[in-house]
Amino acid sequence: MSPALQQALDQVNRILLGKNTQVRLCLACLLARGHLLIEDVPGVGKTTLAHALARTLGLDFHRIQFTSDLLPADVLGAAIYDRDSGTFSFHPGPIFAQVILADEINRASPKAQSALLEAMEEGQVSIEGETRPLPTPFFVIATQNPSDQIGAFPLPESQLDRFLLRIRLGFPDRAAERALLRGEDRRDLLSNLAAAISASEFVEQQAHVKHVHVSDALLDYLQALIAASRQDARFIAGLSPRAGLGLMRVAQAWAYLAGRDFVQPEDVQAVLPALTPHRLFPAVGLTQPQDDWAARILLQIPIP
Repeated sequence: MSPALQQALDQVNRILLGKNTQVRLCLACLLARGHLLIEDVPGVGKTTLAHALARTLGLDFHRIQFTSDLLPADVLGAAIYDRDSGTFSFHPGPIFAQVILADEINRASPKAQSALLEAMEEGQVSIEGETRPLPTPFFVIATQNPSDQIGAFPLPESQLDRFLLRIRLGFPDRAAERALLRGEDRRDLLSNLAAAISASEFVEQQAHVKHVHVSDALLDYLQALIAASRQDARFIAGLSPRAGLGLMRVAQAWAYLAGRDFVQPEDVQAVLPALTPHRLFPAVGLTQPQDDWAARILLQIPIP
Protein backbone atom coordinates (compact mmCIF):
# COMPACT_ATOMS: atom_id res chain seq x y z
CA MET A 1 0.00 0.00 0.00
CA SER A 2 1.30 3.44 -0.88
CA PRO A 3 2.07 6.00 1.86
CA ALA A 4 -0.66 8.24 0.41
CA LEU A 5 -3.30 5.52 0.90
CA GLN A 6 -2.12 4.93 4.46
CA GLN A 7 -2.37 8.65 5.10
CA ALA A 8 -5.90 8.62 3.67
CA LEU A 9 -6.90 5.79 6.02
CA ASP A 10 -5.40 7.55 9.02
CA GLN A 11 -7.09 10.82 8.13
CA VAL A 12 -10.57 9.34 7.83
CA ASN A 13 -10.06 7.37 11.06
CA ARG A 14 -9.33 10.64 12.85
CA ILE A 15 -12.71 11.94 11.71
CA LEU A 16 -14.74 8.79 12.40
CA LEU A 17 -13.46 7.44 15.69
CA GLY A 18 -13.39 3.74 16.56
CA LYS A 19 -14.50 2.48 13.13
CA ASN A 20 -11.22 1.30 11.60
CA THR A 21 -12.68 -1.84 9.98
CA GLN A 22 -15.58 0.03 8.39
CA VAL A 23 -13.27 2.74 7.06
CA ARG A 24 -10.94 0.13 5.55
CA LEU A 25 -13.93 -1.59 3.91
CA CYS A 26 -15.02 1.74 2.43
CA LEU A 27 -11.59 2.41 0.94
CA ALA A 28 -11.35 -1.16 -0.39
CA CYS A 29 -14.74 -0.70 -2.04
CA LEU A 30 -13.63 2.47 -3.84
CA LEU A 31 -10.29 0.94 -4.85
CA ALA A 32 -12.28 -1.93 -6.39
CA ARG A 33 -14.25 0.63 -8.46
CA GLY A 34 -17.44 -0.12 -6.57
CA HIS A 35 -20.28 1.93 -5.14
CA LEU A 36 -20.85 2.06 -1.40
CA LEU A 37 -24.04 1.90 0.66
CA ILE A 38 -23.89 3.03 4.30
CA GLU A 39 -26.98 2.01 6.27
CA ASP A 40 -27.77 2.77 9.89
CA VAL A 41 -29.95 4.79 12.21
CA PRO A 42 -29.66 8.60 12.01
CA GLY A 43 -26.86 10.30 13.87
CA VAL A 44 -24.06 7.71 13.84
CA GLY A 45 -21.86 9.44 11.24
CA LYS A 46 -22.98 8.11 7.84
CA THR A 47 -22.86 11.49 6.09
CA THR A 48 -19.69 12.49 7.94
CA LEU A 49 -17.93 9.35 6.68
CA ALA A 50 -19.02 10.00 3.08
CA HIS A 51 -17.80 13.61 3.24
CA ALA A 52 -14.49 12.56 4.77
CA LEU A 53 -13.85 9.95 2.06
CA ALA A 54 -14.57 12.37 -0.79
CA ARG A 55 -12.40 15.15 0.64
CA THR A 56 -9.55 12.82 1.60
CA LEU A 57 -9.35 11.26 -1.87
CA GLY A 58 -9.19 14.66 -3.57
CA LEU A 59 -12.20 13.98 -5.76
CA ASP A 60 -14.77 16.43 -7.04
CA PHE A 61 -18.02 15.63 -5.28
CA HIS A 62 -21.63 16.75 -5.12
CA ARG A 63 -24.15 16.02 -2.41
CA ILE A 64 -27.73 15.22 -3.37
CA GLN A 65 -30.26 15.27 -0.56
CA PHE A 66 -32.83 12.66 -1.53
CA THR A 67 -36.35 13.71 -0.52
CA SER A 68 -39.84 12.50 -1.38
CA ASP A 69 -40.36 15.25 -3.98
CA LEU A 70 -37.02 14.73 -5.78
CA LEU A 71 -37.33 14.23 -9.57
CA PRO A 72 -34.90 12.45 -11.95
CA ALA A 73 -34.16 15.81 -13.64
CA ASP A 74 -32.99 17.15 -10.27
CA VAL A 75 -30.27 14.49 -10.36
CA LEU A 76 -29.42 14.19 -14.05
CA GLY A 77 -30.07 17.70 -15.36
CA ALA A 78 -32.37 18.93 -18.11
CA ALA A 79 -32.50 20.81 -21.41
CA ILE A 80 -33.58 24.43 -20.84
CA TYR A 81 -35.03 26.61 -23.59
CA ASP A 82 -33.05 29.78 -24.29
CA ARG A 83 -35.34 32.48 -25.68
CA ASP A 84 -32.47 34.59 -27.00
CA SER A 85 -30.99 31.84 -29.16
CA GLY A 86 -34.22 29.95 -29.74
CA THR A 87 -32.52 26.65 -28.85
CA PHE A 88 -32.40 24.20 -25.97
CA SER A 89 -29.19 23.96 -23.96
CA PHE A 90 -28.38 21.17 -21.55
CA HIS A 91 -27.78 22.10 -17.91
CA PRO A 92 -25.99 19.19 -16.19
CA GLY A 93 -27.27 18.02 -12.84
CA PRO A 94 -25.21 17.13 -9.76
CA ILE A 95 -24.63 13.59 -11.09
CA PHE A 96 -21.75 15.00 -13.15
CA ALA A 97 -19.09 14.70 -10.46
CA GLN A 98 -16.51 12.09 -9.48
CA VAL A 99 -18.21 11.31 -6.17
CA ILE A 100 -21.94 11.55 -5.58
CA LEU A 101 -23.11 11.61 -2.00
CA ALA A 102 -26.69 10.33 -2.25
CA ASP A 103 -27.80 11.28 1.23
CA GLU A 104 -30.75 9.33 2.63
CA ILE A 105 -31.32 7.69 -0.74
CA ASN A 106 -34.34 5.74 0.45
CA ARG A 107 -36.23 8.92 1.34
CA ALA A 108 -36.83 9.49 -2.38
CA SER A 109 -39.42 7.72 -4.50
CA PRO A 110 -38.44 4.75 -6.71
CA LYS A 111 -38.74 7.04 -9.75
CA ALA A 112 -36.03 9.35 -8.40
CA GLN A 113 -33.88 6.42 -7.25
CA SER A 114 -33.94 4.99 -10.79
CA ALA A 115 -32.02 8.04 -12.05
CA LEU A 116 -28.85 6.40 -10.67
CA LEU A 117 -29.22 2.98 -12.32
CA GLU A 118 -27.49 3.65 -15.65
CA ALA A 119 -24.90 5.91 -14.04
CA MET A 120 -23.85 3.29 -11.49
CA GLU A 121 -23.61 0.44 -13.98
CA GLU A 122 -22.24 2.11 -17.11
CA GLY A 123 -20.69 5.41 -15.99
CA GLN A 124 -22.97 7.38 -18.30
CA VAL A 125 -26.46 8.86 -18.43
CA SER A 126 -28.95 9.10 -21.30
CA ILE A 127 -30.79 12.42 -21.39
CA GLU A 128 -32.87 13.98 -24.16
CA GLY A 129 -31.90 11.18 -26.55
CA GLU A 130 -28.17 11.68 -26.00
CA THR A 131 -25.71 9.59 -24.00
CA ARG A 132 -23.37 11.66 -21.84
CA PRO A 133 -20.28 10.15 -20.13
CA LEU A 134 -19.64 10.78 -16.46
CA PRO A 135 -16.26 11.79 -14.98
CA THR A 136 -13.61 9.19 -14.17
CA PRO A 137 -13.44 7.84 -11.55
CA PHE A 138 -17.13 7.84 -10.67
CA PHE A 139 -18.52 6.64 -7.34
CA VAL A 140 -21.86 6.75 -5.62
CA ILE A 141 -21.66 6.79 -1.83
CA ALA A 142 -25.22 6.48 -0.58
CA THR A 143 -26.56 6.63 2.94
CA GLN A 144 -29.89 5.20 3.96
CA ASN A 145 -31.94 4.88 7.10
CA PRO A 146 -33.43 1.51 8.15
CA SER A 147 -36.38 0.61 5.92
CA ASP A 148 -38.77 0.35 8.86
CA GLN A 149 -38.48 4.06 9.63
CA ILE A 150 -41.23 6.49 8.65
CA GLY A 151 -40.96 7.93 5.13
CA ALA A 152 -38.50 5.37 3.76
CA PHE A 153 -38.92 3.70 0.35
CA PRO A 154 -37.12 0.34 0.06
CA LEU A 155 -34.48 0.20 -2.67
CA PRO A 156 -35.31 -2.28 -5.46
CA GLU A 157 -33.11 -5.35 -5.90
CA SER A 158 -31.66 -4.01 -9.17
CA GLN A 159 -30.48 -0.89 -7.34
CA LEU A 160 -29.09 -2.77 -4.34
CA ASP A 161 -27.06 -5.14 -6.51
CA ARG A 162 -25.22 -2.16 -7.99
CA PHE A 163 -23.73 -1.32 -4.61
CA LEU A 164 -20.59 -3.36 -4.14
CA LEU A 165 -20.62 -3.21 -0.33
CA ARG A 166 -23.10 -2.28 2.36
CA ILE A 167 -21.75 -1.38 5.77
CA ARG A 168 -23.25 -0.47 9.12
CA LEU A 169 -21.47 1.87 11.51
CA GLY A 170 -23.26 1.19 14.79
CA PHE A 171 -22.76 3.18 17.95
CA PRO A 172 -19.19 4.00 19.02
CA ASP A 173 -17.63 2.16 21.93
CA ARG A 174 -17.20 3.96 25.24
CA ALA A 175 -13.64 5.17 24.61
CA ALA A 176 -14.43 6.46 21.11
CA GLU A 177 -17.56 8.23 22.30
CA ARG A 178 -15.65 9.89 25.15
CA ALA A 179 -13.05 11.14 22.62
CA LEU A 180 -15.90 12.34 20.41
CA LEU A 181 -17.52 14.27 23.26
CA ARG A 182 -14.24 15.86 24.33
CA GLY A 183 -12.89 16.50 20.83
CA GLU A 184 -13.42 19.11 18.16
CA ASP A 185 -16.73 19.31 16.29
CA ARG A 186 -16.71 16.91 13.31
CA ARG A 187 -18.04 19.61 10.97
CA ASP A 188 -15.11 21.85 11.83
CA LEU A 189 -12.68 18.99 11.20
CA LEU A 190 -14.30 18.28 7.82
CA SER A 191 -14.09 21.90 6.72
CA ASN A 192 -10.32 21.85 7.32
CA LEU A 193 -9.74 18.44 5.74
CA ALA A 194 -7.17 18.41 2.92
CA ALA A 195 -6.76 15.76 0.23
CA ALA A 196 -4.33 13.01 1.23
CA ILE A 197 -4.06 11.72 -2.34
CA SER A 198 -4.79 13.23 -5.73
CA ALA A 199 -7.43 11.92 -8.11
CA SER A 200 -4.80 10.79 -10.61
CA GLU A 201 -2.83 8.97 -7.89
CA PHE A 202 -5.99 7.22 -6.76
CA VAL A 203 -6.67 6.00 -10.30
CA GLU A 204 -3.12 4.61 -10.38
CA GLN A 205 -3.78 2.75 -7.14
CA GLN A 206 -6.95 1.28 -8.65
CA ALA A 207 -4.85 -0.02 -11.55
CA HIS A 208 -2.43 -1.67 -9.11
CA VAL A 209 -5.33 -3.42 -7.36
CA LYS A 210 -6.41 -5.04 -10.64
CA HIS A 211 -3.03 -6.79 -10.83
CA VAL A 212 -3.16 -8.37 -7.36
CA HIS A 213 -2.78 -12.10 -8.03
CA VAL A 214 -5.76 -14.43 -7.61
CA SER A 215 -4.77 -18.11 -7.73
CA ASP A 216 -6.86 -20.91 -9.23
CA ALA A 217 -7.39 -22.36 -5.75
CA LEU A 218 -8.71 -19.02 -4.53
CA LEU A 219 -11.05 -18.82 -7.53
CA ASP A 220 -12.32 -22.30 -6.65
CA TYR A 221 -13.04 -21.02 -3.14
CA LEU A 222 -14.88 -17.97 -4.50
CA GLN A 223 -17.01 -20.08 -6.82
CA ALA A 224 -17.84 -22.52 -4.03
CA LEU A 225 -19.07 -19.66 -1.83
CA ILE A 226 -21.20 -18.25 -4.64
CA ALA A 227 -22.64 -21.69 -5.43
CA ALA A 228 -23.45 -22.25 -1.75
CA SER A 229 -25.49 -19.05 -1.67
CA ARG A 230 -27.47 -20.17 -4.75
CA GLN A 231 -28.17 -23.65 -3.40
CA ASP A 232 -29.24 -22.49 0.07
CA ALA A 233 -33.00 -22.89 0.56
CA ARG A 234 -33.05 -19.99 3.01
CA PHE A 235 -32.60 -17.51 0.16
CA ILE A 236 -34.93 -16.64 -2.70
CA ALA A 237 -31.89 -16.31 -4.97
CA GLY A 238 -28.14 -16.48 -4.46
CA LEU A 239 -25.34 -14.12 -5.36
CA SER A 240 -25.39 -12.82 -8.93
CA PRO A 241 -22.44 -12.97 -11.36
CA ARG A 242 -22.01 -9.22 -10.74
CA ALA A 243 -21.67 -9.99 -7.04
CA GLY A 244 -19.07 -12.68 -7.78
CA LEU A 245 -16.97 -10.27 -9.83
CA GLY A 246 -17.30 -7.67 -7.12
CA LEU A 247 -16.24 -10.15 -4.44
CA MET A 248 -13.04 -10.91 -6.32
CA ARG A 249 -12.26 -7.21 -6.92
CA VAL A 250 -12.84 -6.13 -3.35
CA ALA A 251 -10.83 -9.08 -2.01
CA GLN A 252 -7.96 -7.91 -4.22
CA ALA A 253 -8.34 -4.40 -2.79
CA TRP A 254 -8.37 -5.74 0.79
CA ALA A 255 -5.18 -7.70 0.11
CA TYR A 256 -3.58 -4.60 -1.46
CA LEU A 257 -4.40 -2.52 1.63
CA ALA A 258 -2.71 -5.24 3.70
CA GLY A 259 0.46 -4.78 1.64
CA ARG A 260 0.23 -8.03 -0.32
CA ASP A 261 0.24 -8.68 -4.07
CA PHE A 262 -1.84 -11.87 -3.78
CA VAL A 263 -5.25 -12.72 -2.34
CA GLN A 264 -5.68 -15.09 0.62
CA PRO A 265 -8.90 -16.77 1.80
CA GLU A 266 -8.83 -14.43 4.80
CA ASP A 267 -9.32 -11.47 2.44
CA VAL A 268 -12.49 -13.02 1.04
CA GLN A 269 -13.75 -13.78 4.54
CA ALA A 270 -13.13 -10.18 5.63
CA VAL A 271 -15.21 -8.59 2.86
CA LEU A 272 -17.99 -11.16 2.32
CA PRO A 273 -20.12 -9.96 5.30
CA ALA A 274 -20.38 -6.52 3.67
CA LEU A 275 -21.18 -7.93 0.23
CA THR A 276 -24.07 -10.27 1.07
CA PRO A 277 -26.70 -8.59 3.32
CA HIS A 278 -28.20 -6.39 0.59
CA ARG A 279 -28.11 -9.13 -2.06
CA LEU A 280 -29.53 -12.19 -0.32
CA PHE A 281 -33.27 -12.11 0.30
CA PRO A 282 -34.86 -14.53 2.77
CA ALA A 283 -37.32 -17.21 1.84
CA VAL A 284 -40.81 -16.93 3.28
CA GLY A 285 -40.84 -17.30 7.05
CA LEU A 286 -37.09 -16.85 7.56
CA THR A 287 -36.27 -14.71 10.59
CA GLN A 288 -32.50 -15.09 10.80
CA PRO A 289 -30.66 -11.72 10.91
CA GLN A 290 -29.14 -10.81 7.55
CA ASP A 291 -25.74 -10.05 9.06
CA ASP A 292 -25.37 -13.75 10.02
CA TRP A 293 -25.82 -15.07 6.47
CA ALA A 294 -22.23 -14.59 5.33
CA ALA A 295 -20.94 -16.44 8.39
CA ARG A 296 -23.26 -19.39 7.67
CA ILE A 297 -22.05 -19.57 4.06
CA LEU A 298 -18.40 -19.37 5.12
CA LEU A 299 -18.88 -22.25 7.57
CA GLN A 300 -20.20 -24.48 4.78
CA ILE A 301 -17.11 -24.19 2.55
CA PRO A 302 -13.70 -25.54 3.62
CA ILE A 303 -10.77 -23.12 3.36
CA PRO A 304 -8.32 -24.15 0.62
